[in-house]
Amino acid sequence: MSAPSSPLQIGPHTVTPPVVLAPMAGITNAPFRTLCREFSGGKGLFVSEMITTRALVERNEKTMQLVHFDASEKPRSIQLYGVDPATVGKAVRMIAEEDLADHIDLNFGCPVPKVTRKGGGSALPYKRNLLRAILREAVSGAGELPVTMKMRIGIDDDHVTYLDAGRIAVEEGVTAIALHGRTAAQHYGGTADWSAIARLKEHVPEIPVLGNGDIWSAEDAVRMVRETGCDGVVVGRGCLGRPWLFADLVAAFEGRDADIARPTLREVADVMVRHATLLGEWIGQGGTARRATVEDGGGRRAGESRGVIDFRKHVAWYLKGFAVGSEMRKRLAVTSSLAELRAGLDELDLDQAWPTGADGPRGRTSGNNRVVLPDGWLKDPYDCAGVGEDAELDTSGG
Repeated sequence: MSAPSSPLQIGPHTVTPPVVLAPMAGITNAPFRTLCREFSGGKGLFVSEMITTRALVERNEKTMQLVHFDASEKPRSIQLYGVDPATVGKAVRMIAEEDLADHIDLNFGCPVPKVTRKGGGSALPYKRNLLRAILREAVSGAGELPVTMKMRIGIDDDHVTYLDAGRIAVEEGVTAIALHGRTAAQHYGGTADWSAIARLKEHVPEIPVLGNGDIWSAEDAVRMVRETGCDGVVVGRGCLGRPWLFADLVAAFEGRDADIARPTLREVADVMVRHATLLGEWIGQGGTARRATVEDGGGRRAGESRGVIDFRKHVAWYLKGFAVGSEMRKRLAVTSSLAELRAGLDELDLDQAWPTGADGPRGRTSGNNRVVLPDGWLKDPYDCAGVGEDAELDTSGG
């Protein structure tokens, strides 16, 4: 299964094996990145949640917590979202001047309505001149920091943008491009078009191209590299409830196929508790829990509770395929303390082996959506009048 791979070069940073954790709103915070990095043995690149440039420039409290990295995270990788070149430029210069990160990725792939209705995310590359202006400001403001971008094939089948966007990126000094093999209209439905990744690689041979979409296993990642010739892979939904996928990916790219993880439910349960614990510690350090009152148990207990509550969305992903039962799944999804979570997990048959079929699709799968765009957005692929600072989102994390 292993595939020959060269180290991925992102500016001065060598990423080997060439595996990247995709930014996911509410998921790829510092605790989840820590888990994935631990399983990978520190190998790979792990990108933050989406940070909005306006919120960063305004030093929004939540955003400043999201851009905090653990001392062990090297390189520190931030993904930025923005639609106004001036604001993007300010945010990038802030990151460079204040040493907030070692690598900046720009989001042109998000398909959610609150982003595309502002002309951002996967809607933005349709406006070629706007894309160029943003990339120029970002690369100029970043100094020696490498700037990469993540995008989709286009808005829909009638408005394909990825080849034009790739050429603009090369011309403006972008270091690498990641392509999700779907249009914005597809959201996460259907099947990713890996052939588009191959065409982009042929179209922009000057810089690395990373493939994204439908990587549910290490075998999928190796197959994508072989079939498309891409320089690396970006993994998103495939690692939901499965941070050990990064151990699998490292093993596969290093030719150690026998090391693919198949954890028992006991091992999965231990990871679940650790994940919830890390979330509680992280939330507690962020300021919110420290302001907790004596009545709710103080900052540490409030942080733990908030961490377990935040963890609830991960429960179904971790338990996918295991014989747990609907009532217990519901119970575990409403826990509010580590003790309660651990006690519920201990009632399960923890000797269960890794279930057949649990490596398949997970997370959102809806497709064929109408893409919400600003009025008149599709009339002219070059005119970007009316897009400015007021179109920026004011909160980070998606």
